[in-house]
Amino acid sequence: MEISAKDLRSRTRLLLDAVDRGEEVTITFRGRPRARVVRIEGDSEPAASEAELFGLWADRDDLEGPAEYVRQLRRSRYP
Repeated sequence: MEISAKDLRSRTRLLLDAVDRGEEVTITFRGRPRARVVRIEGDSEPAASEAELFGLWADRDDLEGPAEYVRQLRRSRYP
């Protein structure tokens, strides 16, 4: 499959569907090939426990988790 850089914005889902089917997608700019998008072999998404975002504050003792951090941010600054 071939898609232009201009169409990439509006047809991203189409591109991802093609990649999921195993197709190789070439992105063109001004009619010349610039990039190739291929499917990553193996797990498609990391498990939530393995994602870097969730372990970001794992070593902090002052917070119980992201929800506690948000509560602290939303708390009134004035007593």
